[in-house]
Amino acid sequence: MHVADPMWMRVFLGVHITAGFSSFLLAPVALATAKGGKQHKRWGMVYVWSMGVVAATALPMALYRPVLFLALVAVFSFYACFSAWRVLALKDLPKGGRAKPIDWAAAGITFVSSACLAGFAAFKPAMVQNMGIVAIVFGFIGMALAFGQMRSFLWKPTEKMFWWYTHLGNMIASYIAAWSAFSVTTLSGFLGNTWYVWLWPTIIGVPAIVLTTAYYKRKFAPRVKAVS
Repeated sequence: MHVADPMWMRVFLGVHITAGFSSFLLAPVALATAKGGKQHKRWGMVYVWSMGVVAATALPMALYRPVLFLALVAVFSFYACFSAWRVLALKDLPKGGRAKPIDWAAAGITFVSSACLAGFAAFKPAMVQNMGIVAIVFGFIGMALAFGQMRSFLWKPTEKMFWWYTHLGNMIASYIAAWSAFSVTTLSGFLGNTWYVWLWPTIIGVPAIVLTTAYYKRKFAPRVKAVS
């Protein structure tokens, strides 16, 4: 924050930090409560709203500065959380249900902005503050999240519990984004603005998503009755 920044920037920064810290603390609370229970739903929604405030304050601040890299990262970071919440309303996709316009719009905006993030990093690095591999990795993650959702809108899922895997995986992905922000805020002063300060949560978190999803797929797999 610069001394000459307008008052609204100071207010937004205070709200942004408060919401970011809240979401950082609330995710484990939601994960620790019984899935599908009142407490899980309550704390999960508080987490979603906190992440929404984080994105809503990050975008205007990043564009005012301007720091396009942070603005584009804010889009896909919130989309991970948003899509994890929205999929709960799309459980009927395998039975012919349809995504709503807001689902298409959010996925489309995220895909385009994430493609810009990766594309600028590769061909116009100054546009995204020369963040290089970090911007490319985040860009591809954002595109993968958005494309995965749009694919499920067009080609209906065949797995009954598809929504569970999306909900869990995308919520963890949003928490990885929160950890990344926390890492940069706390560690960059000691280690510099290096790629590993940004990406170590992703390096740990993505395998965690894969392993957790595999665990629940085995858990929810139809049991084969033994032939007597």
